Amino acid sequence: MDLEDLRPLPLFTGLTDDQLVELVAAGEEVRIEPGVDLFHEGDHADLWWVLVDGAIELLRRVGREDVVVGRMDVPGRWAGGFRAWDERGVYLATGRGVSVGRLLVVPAAELRARIDAWFPFGGHLVQGLSGTARTIESTVRQREALVTLGTLAAGLAHEINNPASAATRAVDALETVCSTLLLSLGRLAQSGISPDQFIGLDGLRREVEPVATLHDPIALADREDEISSWLTRHGVERDWVVGPPLAAAGADVAWCDRAAHLLGDALEPGLEWVGSTWSVDTLLSEVKESTRRVSELVAAVRSYSQMDRASMQHIDVTEGLESTLVVLGHTLRDGVAVERHYDPAAPRIDAYPGELNQVWTNLIGNAVDAMGGVGTLDVSVRPDGDHLVVEIADTGVGMPPEVAARAFEAFYTTKEVGKGTGLGLDIARRIVVERHGGTIEVDSRPGRTVMRVRLPVARPQP
Repeated sequence: MDLEDLRPLPLFTGLTDDQLVELVAAGEEVRIEPGVDLFHEGDHADLWWVLVDGAIELLRRVGREDVVVGRMDVPGRWAGGFRAWDERGVYLATGRGVSVGRLLVVPAAELRARIDAWFPFGGHLVQGLSGTARTIESTVRQREALVTLGTLAAGLAHEINNPASAATRAVDALETVCSTLLLSLGRLAQSGISPDQFIGLDGLRREVEPVATLHDPIALADREDEISSWLTRHGVERDWVVGPPLAAAGADVAWCDRAAHLLGDALEPGLEWVGSTWSVDTLLSEVKESTRRVSELVAAVRSYSQMDRASMQHIDVTEGLESTLVVLGHTLRDGVAVERHYDPAAPRIDAYPGELNQVWTNLIGNAVDAMGGVGTLDVSVRPDGDHLVVEIADTGVGMPPEVAARAFEAFYTTKEVGKGTGLGLDIARRIVVERHGGTIEVDSRPGRTVMRVRLPVARPQP
């Protein structure tokens, strides 16, 4: 590689011709071929790659796909060589050729030797900066991930516990009710009830819908008292067993009179059988509703995590917002009212839904914190030309201008020690701006803070 090829590159401004010749002698020229990998994500970054001409893409493995995270197409841009300062340095992405060109490739050890000889003070600074930044960001990101995972896991466990407990209680009650139903059916058979009487009893049973129960506890208690008194007058000994399911199902004294006229001496086992069938229907409905709720929660989490789905998808943003609201439901229940304003004309967009869900989690979580868990959360989606706008607003105290100006800075937080890392909005900004080619901004005043995200409808170009 000739000296004239490298001298125009801004990267080498300040190097003498002798130094540049020494650097070239320590390395070699590598040709770029379209579609051919030059280095791989996760391998030791033992080589320093400097683009002379041509272009390469930088790809990261996300799930089952290679996702383009950057592009080197400007002469002088470089990649790798991190082991010149960090023994644990690895390539952060895979470099793959896009168009024919050339690279100057220098071993990391040779690069470190040249820097130590030419700029010893600068070499120490780079090594210190690299090590400190790696340690701090790795520690903070790990803690942030663990805290977020713990919060979501605890919330999900709480959400699932309620319907799961309800289903367990219903199943336990079903065992008792089914036993009562079989016993009453046996007593009916022993009482000598005729087929016509049983058919008539089943017809009476079908006239009352168990779903039409009384929701007012006082009204339900009054009806139980009325039916219990009626049962006592008609010689039913186990009125405390027979009466409650009849009242809960919606039967009244008039219905009981018709049943007494039909059943005669078989009144008690007949009413017990009818009440048991209604109880079974009610408990099965509870099991069905509880298991449906558990399935919905699992589906929401699956949608939230984008499990087994491609990274880039053509999505409806409202689905991600809704699954995020479900996952964070435990933080909203006590005092947060959620208002939704989804424009039906809002288009589907090309995006990374799993990453956007992380954005919605950060924004909604911050909004709830800003309101102290009490207030109104307003989530809106609307089209804006060739973009889609998502706004998440809260009724909290708002941000002072000096805080809003620094909201998206990494490690900047106004939360108490131990409650914030300052990475939430920085991560959100990176996902929206760098990964999706959109914008994110804050509009805050006392009583209303709006986080506004604008996303392009079409897939952003690398």
